[in-house]
Amino acid sequence: MLKTELQDISEAYIKADLLFSQSETEQAIQRMACEISEEMHALNPLCITVLNGGLVTSGKLLTLLNFPLQSSYIHATRYRNSTNGHDIEWKALPDQPLLNRNILIIDDILDEGVTLQAIINLCVKEGAKTVRTAVLLEKTHNRKAYPDLKADYTGLIVEDRYVFGFGMDYQGYWRNAAGIFALKGK
Repeated sequence: MLKTELQDISEAYIKADLLFSQSETEQAIQRMACEISEEMHALNPLCITVLNGGLVTSGKLLTLLNFPLQSSYIHATRYRNSTNGHDIEWKALPDQPLLNRNILIIDDILDEGVTLQAIINLCVKEGAKTVRTAVLLEKTHNRKAYPDLKADYTGLIVEDRYVFGFGMDYQGYWRNAAGIFALKGK
């Protein structure tokens, strides 16, 4: 990467609008954990993290779930470090059997819903008993590919802007930003 490109990425963070602080974001995850614990504590769930975006949310969330569970991951992407979606690319499938399992899919954001719906469909096709979804953010807009798709557990509602931080990236960077940020003017 050129030095000027890295400077542009750093400048985007400096100029970004903070939508939710680290504390607000972690409180939302705590609330989700309480809801999930209440509903799934006796279901022996397989929690599937959607990489890369869901990594931070999942890491924080799983440590708050005080009941037996198994975890795995799936790597499905549409963005490939860009700001525009493409066709889904399946990079890795869960390493655990899904047949007759109660699944909890953990992801960073429900935007248009294409990736999340594809993962739900995969779980159903593989014979999952139930499939529930947990997302840190849900965007509000009218571009939903599946207008009826709602996450079972949602941390925060966010306006229709390009967001990054807490696992979500801006051009492959700033997944490590401690809070939810939006690009200035976008």
